[in-house]
Amino acid sequence: MLEKALGRAVRRAGAPGGILFTERQLYFELCRGLQPLTRVPRRPRFTVPAPIGYARFERLLGRWNGEVPGLLTAPRRPAPAPSPEVFGYGLPRVLVCQHRDIADMLLANGLHMESVCPVFAVDDLPLDPRLRAAVEAAAGRVYVLHDTGPAEAATVDAVTAWADGVPVVPLGLRPVHARALHLPRVGATAEVAAVNPARLLRTVHRLVREQYRPRRSLTRLPRLRSLAATGYLSWPDPGAL
Repeated sequence: MLEKALGRAVRRAGAPGGILFTERQLYFELCRGLQPLTRVPRRPRFTVPAPIGYARFERLLGRWNGEVPGLLTAPRRPAPAPSPEVFGYGLPRVLVCQHRDIADMLLANGLHMESVCPVFAVDDLPLDPRLRAAVEAAAGRVYVLHDTGPAEAATVDAVTAWADGVPVVPLGLRPVHARALHLPRVGATAEVAAVNPARLLRTVHRLVREQYRPRRSLTRLPRLRSLAATGYLSWPDPGAL
């Protein structure tokens, strides 16, 4: 039973179009499939405890025959050095993630290219000061992607200290987002990794480019409503749920 559930989780994590995902993201995708409460309508809002422990998931994954399609298994690389020409021009945005594996996943799926947004992990700090100067020259912003929980404030504070006056915008994850998405959680913390990979990519693309969700009246149209359901628009808008 669990082997079949893992196979379904692999397919969901990589959909659509062969998205690359982390082991932690696959774990939460399995949790989502095993926990029907994560698929109920958005009201009421709540998170749910993970129905399977991570150690058990790792044993299950270890029995997988061959490579897992889409799973990122390469050693985590250091943050890529910006190309020299970046420092000669303004840079509209930089994204710093609380977790290295999430930063790697976003890089592997090309977010830095599509959104003109270098992506780093918080443990890469301090970044090259020329990068900060390039963001400041373009009147840009530094975005922070983080979990809910005690480490959230420390992550934002660390990025703010490096930014030294450049605007810092925390993107979330926030508790209201986690509850609206019915995310599986471990303990009291809802992790960015618990967001479906496709939804995470599309949401971050739009938030760093400040393309926000349209008004509720627009999402009543069938096409826009279907896109919202699959994560093409943004985090859930608490006022529109």
